[in-house]
Amino acid sequence: MTKISLNYGTKKIVAEIPDSNYSGMLEVNEPSGMKDPEAGILRCLRKPINCQPLNRMARPGDRVAIVVNDHTRPSPTRIILPPVLEELKGAGIIKDNVNIIFGCGTHRKVKEQEAKNLLGEAIAEEIEWTSHDCEAEDLVYLGTTSRGTRVAINPLVSKADLKILTGDICYHFFAGYGGGRKSILPAVASKDAIIKNHSMITDPKSEIGVLEGNPIHEDMVEGAKFANPNIIVNTVQNTGKEVIGAFCGELEAAFLKGVNLLDRIYRVKSDKADIVIVSAGGYPKDIDLYQAYKAIHNALPIINNHGIIIFVAECREGAGNKVFEEWMKRYATAEQMKKQLEQNFIMGAHKAYYLTKALQKARIYMITEIPSKELEKVYRIIPVKSVEEALEDVFNTMKKGAKIKVIPYGSSVLAS
Repeated sequence: MTKISLNYGTKKIVAEIPDSNYSGMLEVNEPSGMKDPEAGILRCLRKPINCQPLNRMARPGDRVAIVVNDHTRPSPTRIILPPVLEELKGAGIIKDNVNIIFGCGTHRKVKEQEAKNLLGEAIAEEIEWTSHDCEAEDLVYLGTTSRGTRVAINPLVSKADLKILTGDICYHFFAGYGGGRKSILPAVASKDAIIKNHSMITDPKSEIGVLEGNPIHEDMVEGAKFANPNIIVNTVQNTGKEVIGAFCGELEAAFLKGVNLLDRIYRVKSDKADIVIVSAGGYPKDIDLYQAYKAIHNALPIINNHGIIIFVAECREGAGNKVFEEWMKRYATAEQMKKQLEQNFIMGAHKAYYLTKALQKARIYMITEIPSKELEKVYRIIPVKSVEEALEDVFNTMKKGAKIKVIPYGSSVLAS
């Protein structure tokens, strides 16, 4: 028997797999974090990609907008900001002329303690910060994209003399990748612009790890360019949330450099499997089903049709999204959901659409804290107490030689 260990919340789950079925583990040879990431970001700011260094762009008296990710994203903002602020100070910009805007998109506002955690207590107290409101009445219209997205954004960003976008490059369900242009659309855009952009979710090219021909990505880039951002400061992190790469520069060029690094490390080629055992990677990636689902999505490319997923995700906060739950109750098929999403995109509903599509391809078993009755009746997932229990049930209906793959960090690794 082969023993495997998987993260589950803040604990570990150990399971045994028959050697005759075990077909390997999808792991990555990821680097450890930079020894001094702030110094690395500072070097990057002074030698950016396809644009002037930040300290040469900035002029005394400039009004500066720095867009940062909100509480729903694991970006290392408190590491990114000190070197950025150091360069601005060196260029003669006073802190009263700097605004930090949390790019909340359609999410709720960032709470005060969350802001201190995200920015660092000193920066949160010294620099003016605010949460973007996508329904505010003073959003500034910039233009309409070729796909009909009417882009209006936060006035603090649109009216700034110097616009700095920060974030983290990672895989994203339908935009292909997070980071870069997403710091404008959806981060500081109007609700109407976000809905219009995201309504293209059912296009086959609106897929994780895809940029070329992806209508959502291309629309985001077009919308972001309306805002004329001066420089982006993006990072790539390893599964331990350490910075392994910093990318500063022009909107597209710096972003694509970061995407290249991410793919070299975390896009893993694999042969197909009949059974995939996947963990979201532990807390906070498995805080709820809404967030943890990403691990299932990342594993789908290597699962044979009518295969099996054994999903390990604690979900201490349950489903995590009311719209997600309501749509799973309301609609029986992905086709029904697709029609509704194309008519009126609703955040949260897209996750129900993805899960329902996944269930068309594979039967899903799950080890979780979500009550068994809810898991089965609402989310159509089979509850089990252990990997072994799931395998016992699977082997009753599947061929004896079924091949099993294990993905211990499913939220971070894209199988292909």
